[in-house]
Amino acid sequence: MESHRAAVGEVELTSIFDRQRSAFLRQGPPSLAQRKADLRMLKEAILARRDQFSEAVNQDFGHRSHQETAYMDLMPVVEGIGYLRRNLATWMQPEVREVAPHFQPSSNQIMYQPLGVVGVISPWNYPVAFALMPLATALAAGNRAMLKPSEYTPATSALLAAMLADGFAEDQVAVITGDAEVAAAFSSLPFDRILFTGSTAVGRAVMRTASANLTPVTLELGGKSPAIVQRGSSLQRAAHNIAFGKLANAGQTCIAPDYVLVAAEDLNAFVAAFESEVAVLYYAIAINPDYATIINDRHYSRLRGLLDDARAKGAHIRQIGPSDDQRRTHPRTFLPVVVTGVTQDMALATEEIFGPILPVIPYRTLEEAIAFVNARPRPLALYFFGAASGPALAQVLERTTSGNVTVNDTLLHYVQDDLPFGGVGASGMGTYHGHEGFKTMSHAKGVFVQSGLNITDAIRPPFGETFDDAVNQLLR
Repeated sequence: MESHRAAVGEVELTSIFDRQRSAFLRQGPPSLAQRKADLRMLKEAILARRDQFSEAVNQDFGHRSHQETAYMDLMPVVEGIGYLRRNLATWMQPEVREVAPHFQPSSNQIMYQPLGVVGVISPWNYPVAFALMPLATALAAGNRAMLKPSEYTPATSALLAAMLADGFAEDQVAVITGDAEVAAAFSSLPFDRILFTGSTAVGRAVMRTASANLTPVTLELGGKSPAIVQRGSSLQRAAHNIAFGKLANAGQTCIAPDYVLVAAEDLNAFVAAFESEVAVLYYAIAINPDYATIINDRHYSRLRGLLDDARAKGAHIRQIGPSDDQRRTHPRTFLPVVVTGVTQDMALATEEIFGPILPVIPYRTLEEAIAFVNARPRPLALYFFGAASGPALAQVLERTTSGNVTVNDTLLHYVQDDLPFGGVGASGMGTYHGHEGFKTMSHAKGVFVQSGLNITDAIRPPFGETFDDAVNQLLR
C-alpha cells in the first residue's frame, strides 16, 4: 500500500485529492462485495489494535481508562460497522417511487450513488469514534475519503494513519495530519461533501470556506444540552444517569448534559443525590482510574475561568471529591463541581461547558423549563427524566427542538445504530449514522422511465383540441 504522509501544504493536499477524484472516475462505484470487504477489513483492523488505541488515547489525554476508551470510542464504531454491513445490500437497491396516474405505466425510482470524494474533519474528545464512524459510512456509500484528525491527539492520529495505510491505498483513504492551518486548507478542497465534528465557531469557519466550492457540509457541533427532571420523579435515578453522562470522559462529550433543570422544591435534594452518585461512580477515598483528565492546559484553564467568573458573580460552587492531599492524580484532573445560584450574566450560563461542571437551575412549572430551553440556541441533545409516557414528556417533545432525545438516561441515543445522529440550528446540520448516514454520503438520483404507450404523447405541439381535452381532463 502507498504510505500515508502528513500533508502540510496545499500542493500536497490538492495532489492527494486529485488522485482520489481520478481513481473514483476511473474505477467507478465499488460493488457491494467490495464495500463489505472494506468495512470488514476496517473492523478487523480496529479490533487488532484495540490495546494500541487505548494506550494512544491515554497518552494524548494524560489519563483515560482503557475501559472508557473501549466503551465510548471503540464499541460504537465496531457495532456501527456491523450494522452498515448487515443493511448495505438493501440500501444500495434502487428505491421505487410512486408514479402519477396520467404518467403510467412508466416508472420512477431513486438510485443511490456515491458522491465521490468525502472530507472528514474529526475532533479530539473521541478521536477514534468520531474519525472512523464517518469514514466507515463514507466507504459504505462507495466514496473515497480524506481524514483530518485533531492535532490535539497526535498519538491517536498517528495510529489512525498507520492503520489505514496498512489497509487502503492513498487514492481510496488518506489521513492528513497537521494544525489549524492545515485544517483550513483541507476544508478549502472541492470535496463532494465535508463532515465536520467540533465546536460551533470552527463549524462556521468550515462552512464559510466550503461555500467557495459549493461543497455541502454536515456539521456535528454541540451546544448547551439540557436535562429536565420532572417534578415528582426519582431524583436518585436521574442523578445517577446524569452523573454518568456528565462525567464520562470528564465531561468532554458533545452530547453531555450541560445543565439540569429541576423543580425548585427538589433542587437541594437533587444536588445531594448527584453528589452521592458521583461518589458511587468515581470515588472511594481518592479518584478511581475511571475518571479521565482534561485534554490540555488550555481547556483546563478555560474551565477554571468559568468557575472564577461564576464565583465572582455570586454563584454557589460545590466541589465534589477528595481533598487535594487525597487526590493522587494527574495535574489536569478536574474535580466535578455543582453550581447553583446561576445567573444569565455568567459565562457558564451561555458557553458550552465541555467539562465536569454542572449548573443546576430551578424551575417553577414545566412550561417555565420549556421556555428556558427555547430561549437558547437549539441543543445537540435533550434529556428528560420522568414518566416515559404521559403529558409531561409529550409536551417536552412537542415544544422543544433538539438534535436527539434520550428519556430516563443520557448519551445512549448516540449508539442506537438505526437512529440518525445530528444537530439542528447552532448545534449542527445534517445527520449521519445508519441509513440516514448512507443517504447523507450518497447522491439520490431520481430516474423516470417512460413507457412506450403513454398519455403524455398527446401533450405535445402542435396544440389544438386534442391538447385542450387532455389538459382539461388532467386538471379535473
